[in-house]
Amino acid sequence: MNLKRLIQGVVVGLALASPAAAQQVLKVGSTPTGVPFTFLDTKTNSIQGIMVDIITEVGKRAGFGVQIEPMQFSTLIAGLTANKIDIIAAAMYITPARKEQVDFSEPIYTYGEGLIVPKSDTKDYVSFDDMKGYTVGAQVGTAYVEPLKKVFSDVKIYDTIPDILRDVNAGRIKAGFADYPIAAYNIQQGNFPDARVVKTYKPTMAGSVGIGVRKNETELLKKINTALTAMQADGTIKKILAKWGLE
Repeated sequence: MNLKRLIQGVVVGLALASPAAAQQVLKVGSTPTGVPFTFLDTKTNSIQGIMVDIITEVGKRAGFGVQIEPMQFSTLIAGLTANKIDIIAAAMYITPARKEQVDFSEPIYTYGEGLIVPKSDTKDYVSFDDMKGYTVGAQVGTAYVEPLKKVFSDVKIYDTIPDILRDVNAGRIKAGFADYPIAAYNIQQGNFPDARVVKTYKPTMAGSVGIGVRKNETELLKKINTALTAMQADGTIKKILAKWGLE
């Protein structure tokens, strides 16, 4: 072997051994109770769902690995700003208040709140006016809490959406408000047989879900948006949504 080839071999070997050459792995905060967006799969003991599939594919296209970190929804933004995680991938609306704390990707999926009532209640609710005097439930940290407090005098706050559905199912509250796809998916699975999603109700708090990053992470956000744009264009996001029962 001549000297030139020997030197090239040493350089390549050092590059492969260097930690800098390894793929960057970013910590992604996701919730264990947001099925089908993010949820704990008890069979694999890992977080799965729409946003996990999307951020994993984004990472492949943008050149970074992902490490999913289970967190309660209400702690996601605090975890991001405290550097405990690098990305939020959950059923989180892009709102003006949240944009003051974190930066969001382009919108991925848009939906509104669902109304859940006991199955024994067969009324065709359309708006808040049909529920005057009701005790209603909402999840802590969501965009629904403050608007509901302006309308209802008694709003119970829950840690998770399944907690809301459980109380509606048991008749402990008259109605619950939660992300429509998440509430509908839970009920379709038969987990809350005495609760129903009201199909006649017209949502008033629609929003779009996006991926969150820390302020001033301009390069990372650019990579994420570039990947998302390509995934929208080639049908990848549509396929992921369809896999989990969403259009």
